[in-house]
Amino acid sequence: MSEEKEAVVMTCASCGIAAVDEIKLRECDECDLVRYCGDECQMEHKSEHDEDCKKRAAELRDELLFKQPEGSHLGDCPICLIPLPIDLSKSTLKECRSKIICDGCCYAHWTREVEGRRRLPKCPFCRQPLTTQGGCYKRMMKRIEVNDPIALSQEGLHQYETGDYISALEYYSKAAKLGDAEAHYQLALLYSDGHGVEKDKRKEIHHLEKAAIGGHPEARHNLGCREWDSNDNAERAVKHWIIAATQGVDESIEALMHAFQKGFVRKVDLASTLRAHRAAVIQ
Repeated sequence: MSEEKEAVVMTCASCGIAAVDEIKLRECDECDLVRYCGDECQMEHKSEHDEDCKKRAAELRDELLFKQPEGSHLGDCPICLIPLPIDLSKSTLKECRSKIICDGCCYAHWTREVEGRRRLPKCPFCRQPLTTQGGCYKRMMKRIEVNDPIALSQEGLHQYETGDYISALEYYSKAAKLGDAEAHYQLALLYSDGHGVEKDKRKEIHHLEKAAIGGHPEARHNLGCREWDSNDNAERAVKHWIIAATQGVDESIEALMHAFQKGFVRKVDLASTLRAHRAAVIQ
């Protein structure tokens, strides 16, 4: 930050008073360009600052939105600490602690169980004896009672599959408020399809963006499709697809190939994305 800009930031943008021991300045609620000594000064300066504020807020939002995530929203297997595959058929959710275990760790655990000839198989994570399906559901409900976001999201999925979209919306909303990316993605689908709510494109995009920022690859791919189809914004669409492809989404590779044929993707970028996609798939 330049000395001139730093001096501006350390004074109230409205009255010009400097930050001293007894005077504390706070940043604008939406951007990081200016600071104010109080609500009155912020209101007086609103009309002058509004345009720059909206522009900077959009820039900050895009910086966050297009930041390459360290991994997917699923995170790592809690046993082997290897990133979980985005293909959900290659992992298992353990209701007792709302933990997702990769198939490799599950297989290794069951092999030990068989070799040990144990009559009561145990959970590979908590090492407690497995229960009946009813017992698993009771454990899941206990996790819901303590506001476990994964358990809330799973119950939302259960309610959705039974056709109770209103209850699904309630559980997904609770999980989304706790930062669950999958819940944000499912809320986006509800607003897209109009299940339990009125169709709302703005809210759909909002939840897709929240999910994408949280590392959800399918949400990221869908954002690219929305930019390509609705906003006719090829540059933003390609950015989304590149990130999704590096997380292992096959559909994003197909979309990038189409965009490449249209001249919206450079050959070098496509090649590097293909390598990253392959690495993510075989990880």
